[in-house]
Amino acid sequence: MYKFEPLLKSTLWGGDKIIPFKHLQSDQQQVGESWEISGVKDNETIVSDGEYKGKSLNELVALLKEKLVGKDNYLRFGNEFPLLIKFIDARQDLSIQVHPTDEIAHRQGKERGKTEMWYIMNSAPDAKLYSGLKMQLTPDTYKQMVENDTICDALAQYPVSEGDVFFLPAGRIHAIGTGCFLAEIQQTSDVTYRIYDFKRKDKDGHYRQLHTQEASECINYEVQDTYRTLYEPCKNQGVPLVECPYFCTAVYDLDEPMILDYADLDSFVVLIGMSGQGLITDDEGHTTTLNEGETVLIPATTNTLKVEGTIKFLETYV
Repeated sequence: MYKFEPLLKSTLWGGDKIIPFKHLQSDQQQVGESWEISGVKDNETIVSDGEYKGKSLNELVALLKEKLVGKDNYLRFGNEFPLLIKFIDARQDLSIQVHPTDEIAHRQGKERGKTEMWYIMNSAPDAKLYSGLKMQLTPDTYKQMVENDTICDALAQYPVSEGDVFFLPAGRIHAIGTGCFLAEIQQTSDVTYRIYDFKRKDKDGHYRQLHTQEASECINYEVQDTYRTLYEPCKNQGVPLVECPYFCTAVYDLDEPMILDYADLDSFVVLIGMSGQGLITDDEGHTTTLNEGETVLIPATTNTLKVEGTIKFLETYV
């Protein structure tokens, strides 16, 4: 079981929730993101303790190979870890964005696309976000609405509260709004196309670059009735949230001990602490904490985990 030093990223829109949520001693300001587990080049997280302390995530993959990530995952992804796990705290609206599919990314000369999901944590009472289109657009009308500052009129907006889930397949327009505090699970990819940035200027007085043409090639123009992920919360069992080719995620809300059985799973597992405190023990007797704000990587060789405590957490694997 492995923990990593988080990569704290200060941003123009960052807030003040991540440091206390993770119980860190830091005076870093405007922390918008904590990259919990990352194999992104030049942004790799580092093992924080134990035998492999000081090694990067991708070095760990290269050393342990399928023992860490699973046989099929190692064949598929090699020495690059396939998921990026973040906490995000938005004090201001983030730009409206879209990500390409793998196929479109390859066509545009990128390594891969990006599918992701959000799990909403303790956000501001008036927090909102954008996900998906609420009216039919063509690539031409989309470009016109970006030009005349009306693109937000075409987007579905949602008030959010703790426990809300949004799945964001590549191609779905989206934006995190002011007051949102959330966990994000995504493909390991940094391909983002900025559609609109509310005519804001950076610290040097410049508008940030938009990627109108690239985005138009990526957008899924299909309109759906809702873009929320609907599920029934339930105590003391895993509740599936998202199943897609890039990750499967469930939420657990426990107040009694539980055994998680991974004997038939050919994958690593990531556990992400949402609230409360827990102790996890694997089938070889190793123990570690799983507390609010902590993220733990479980190797593919693990058959079972015992989780004790009063804790809510996300479980994700490929």
